[in-house]
Amino acid sequence: MRRTSDKHSKIIQAAIKVFARTGFFNARISDIAKEAKVADGTIYLYFNNKYDILLSLFEEEISKIIVQVKQAIEKETDPRKMLETFALHHLKLVEKNEELAEVLQMELRQSNKFMKEYRNTRFVEYVDIISVIVHKGQEMGMFRSDVMPGVVKRAYFGALDEMSRLWILTPNPPYSIEETAKHICEIFLHGICTDEARKGALS
Repeated sequence: MRRTSDKHSKIIQAAIKVFARTGFFNARISDIAKEAKVADGTIYLYFNNKYDILLSLFEEEISKIIVQVKQAIEKETDPRKMLETFALHHLKLVEKNEELAEVLQMELRQSNKFMKEYRNTRFVEYVDIISVIVHKGQEMGMFRSDVMPGVVKRAYFGALDEMSRLWILTPNPPYSIEETAKHICEIFLHGICTDEARKGALS
């Protein structure tokens, strides 16, 4: 059972490298098998096709990210710092694993089949972390009660997502990850905080 799990993981990691290097549509099963150092037929023992590999890759890697982000946020009690922590961890993915970030950012978006057909509960769980933080801030009287958490989570994630794309496409980005995470967080906090909470934001 352990060997089966290891080989599955090995194929996933190989797929990340191949998809990042050649693009999802240009990648071949044989390329992934070669990178994973397994026979082409071995791939089909674990996955139905290349699309199935992409789906599994996304689910498994997002699950890992969710655990990491939740652990980091649990160390904070201030919703404002929680939002900043989420931003920092999301952006640092590009720095820590550029190949994975490129696949999640670029390749998945180019697959219309993925975007239209896949109901990704893991991704929803990841973005919902933001709305949970906003709810907490509202309960504590720190965030405006008229702000809709569902809107904030998409807007906040969208801002972070676009900055991640900038780092992937730009060899020498003009901003550091730390200052970008802080700046995006400050922009949103000035929009959703009550007047009292805004005065102490990120101080």
